[in-house]
Amino acid sequence: MSLHAAGPPPSVRMSATHARLASVPVLVPVRPEPWTRRVGEVAAAVVLVILLAPVLLAIALLVLTTSQGPVLFRHTRIGLGGRPFEVLKFRTMHVDAEARAAELLRMNTASGPLFKIRHDPRITPVGRWLRRLSLDELPQLWNVLNGTMSLVGPRPSSPPEVARFAPHEHRRHAVRPGLTGLAQINGRSDLPWEKAIRLDLHYVEHQSLRLDLAVLLRTVPAVLSGRGAY
Repeated sequence: MSLHAAGPPPSVRMSATHARLASVPVLVPVRPEPWTRRVGEVAAAVVLVILLAPVLLAIALLVLTTSQGPVLFRHTRIGLGGRPFEVLKFRTMHVDAEARAAELLRMNTASGPLFKIRHDPRITPVGRWLRRLSLDELPQLWNVLNGTMSLVGPRPSSPPEVARFAPHEHRRHAVRPGLTGLAQINGRSDLPWEKAIRLDLHYVEHQSLRLDLAVLLRTVPAVLSGRGAY
């Protein structure tokens, strides 16, 4: 009797299936965006980069001098229209984090298609502090400037996560992903997936300058509270 007749275990087969699905983008219709919104957020991003330049430099030095690896972490996410793009973050994990992801699947504390670990052993001490205050996301101001992200919108998910979306959940890609959004001001990682996706789809259907300003105003206290940040 062959020991290989049964093939790989279900978890391996499932991972392979997700990998194949993740390589095939699910394209969705894009919601039209006023040019004034784009001009306004580019201007805001430029001002923020200038004002936060000393903070960005200090964080870069902290990351560089407290752990091995690059200052920035680049990762593929799914953005506007279901198309992939490269997102930037300050590196908050050790350099072997991606290689260790498979062995930590059992520690996943997120619901739905997401993968998050509340007490992730791959995070550096500095990275834990950066994540609590969402400072690791500041390099995404460059994504706002190059048009792959917006100041406000659903947070971008990775291809393996998107591969597990229900058909209607892909509608969140009808707008550009954002630095902050309705889910981020209502609990972030503590939110069940069903509530988070409901908030994202509400934003897609009701996107407006008024809603954007309301989200931005509530983002600062939400970040300072540290709720759901890990």
